Amino acid sequence: MSPADHHHHARGDLPEFPGARRLTLLLLIPAVLITVVGMVLLWPGDTPVAAGGGDGPVRVTGEVLAVRPAPCPPVPEGDQPLENCGTVTVRLTSGAASGTPITTDIPNGPGAPEVAAGDDVELLQLNAEGETTYAISDHQRGAELWVLGAAFALAVIAFGRWRGVTALAGLGVTFGILVWFIVPAILGGGSPVLVAVVGAAAIMLIVLYLTHGLSTTTTIAVAGTLASLAITAILAAIATGAVHLTGVADETSNFLTITQGDVNMRGLLLAGIVIGSLGVLDDVTVTQSATVTELATANPAYGFRRLYGAATRIGRAHIASVINTIVLAYAGASLPLMLLFAAGDTPVGEVLTSQLIAQELVRSAVGTIGLVAAVPITTALAALLATRRARPVTPPAQRVERPVEDPWAAFVDRVE
Repeated sequence: MSPADHHHHARGDLPEFPGARRLTLLLLIPAVLITVVGMVLLWPGDTPVAAGGGDGPVRVTGEVLAVRPAPCPPVPEGDQPLENCGTVTVRLTSGAASGTPITTDIPNGPGAPEVAAGDDVELLQLNAEGETTYAISDHQRGAELWVLGAAFALAVIAFGRWRGVTALAGLGVTFGILVWFIVPAILGGGSPVLVAVVGAAAIMLIVLYLTHGLSTTTTIAVAGTLASLAITAILAAIATGAVHLTGVADETSNFLTITQGDVNMRGLLLAGIVIGSLGVLDDVTVTQSATVTELATANPAYGFRRLYGAATRIGRAHIASVINTIVLAYAGASLPLMLLFAAGDTPVGEVLTSQLIAQELVRSAVGTIGLVAAVPITTALAALLATRRARPVTPPAQRVERPVEDPWAAFVDRVE
């Protein structure tokens, strides 16, 4: 093997076999064409707006100048005592009255923001009977989020270098497809499942090749992800139908059915399962494809069975940790609901079979089955391609010793 070949393998691609690039194009071109055609056919037109959606209160911003607490007035016996009484002076920083100081009540009630002098806040401008009043609704947090986002980007780039830059670019592509294609297409009346599958395919094709490069290894990960995504979508449709889920399980989905009655809520649930599983699927498929790559490079004599067995053992360990991650993520998101059920002394069986919890159980189970399927599918594809490469055997008399390379230089070359 020439030094150039060794350098090529260190970059993480499978040793090429005859027709490898042709096979990559045979998979990539149809996938791209089908995805593009699907996006063109499903591309949203004018997104419908809820009736009366523009008649709500005007939002303005301001800076808190002073907070003046005051004793709360008495309430009738048996009523809940009032809290956080007093006034807040705010200088408006936007709107027609920008620069004008106004006085409003201290926010109170469950979840009300706690304000202090110097805070930047958002206010609702209410116009009633010719009089304009204001109420503090929330804090402004745009600047803090920008700082956090910059720290996140710097951390990714500092560790990942150029790979970190491409990962951030892939994140931007994902966000763009979600905001400008998937959400408007569903609101426009498109089938949520078709929109989600096409959008997920577009995200996967762009992000995987952008992040990991146009290589056989990436193509194997793409093929494994596509197959696992199809399995996940089919299982999600079967499971939601068998469990009789409607997709309307909380206040948000209820509100959506009122304001956007044309949206198929059960289809929206299926779309959420497909999109949610994609983020973990590409992690598993890329890992398995890269694992077979390294095993084939380090052990050129390995056949299909040995490559598949070794990589599958690694995949089992990966899946075990990913399953725990999925369950903990859903449990963390549902923690307030779990506390509410616990405080109400609701029987466990009733909790687990309620629509909201059953929806999350189906989401977790279907996503996990898709992940489990991704490991053998991707591993088998990668091992099959690795064992089809040409492996000429050098006669003993002609074998030469490889020069000893610097381990640190090899490590730096691999991570760049």
